[in-house]
Amino acid sequence: MDESTIRALLDTTFAPWIRDLGLALESSTDTSVTLRLPHADKLRHAGGVICGQVFMAAADTAMIVAISHALGGFQPMTTVSLTTSFLRPVKAGDVLVSASILRRGRNLIFGDIELHDEAGALAAHATTTVMLLA
Repeated sequence: MDESTIRALLDTTFAPWIRDLGLALESSTDTSVTLRLPHADKLRHAGGVICGQVFMAAADTAMIVAISHALGGFQPMTTVSLTTSFLRPVKAGDVLVSASILRRGRNLIFGDIELHDEAGALAAHATTTVMLLA
């Protein structure tokens, strides 16, 4: 998938509140994508840091994009598990969300997602299992 196809996937496949995150393609390989989560005050809770729910939604979205990219297009799929560890708070700047496919089986795909703050520090790490439905 090229950049415009990935942009169209982000703009049409996901729920409106996911589109409101403003995720944009930063880079890709055959089995991974990195999306940029832009700084936005609406993503922060009263403590001034990005909400964990935002990190989890961005991680899940990045993995769906990585899988779609590897498959050559979107197919129906569902997240079976998403385990997230929050390592440091992020108060300012964009976040890079890198999703990589670790193993692709017939119906299950296992992935790894890292979220880095603007200084490059690892802010959150997630592992996931996604099931292809078609």
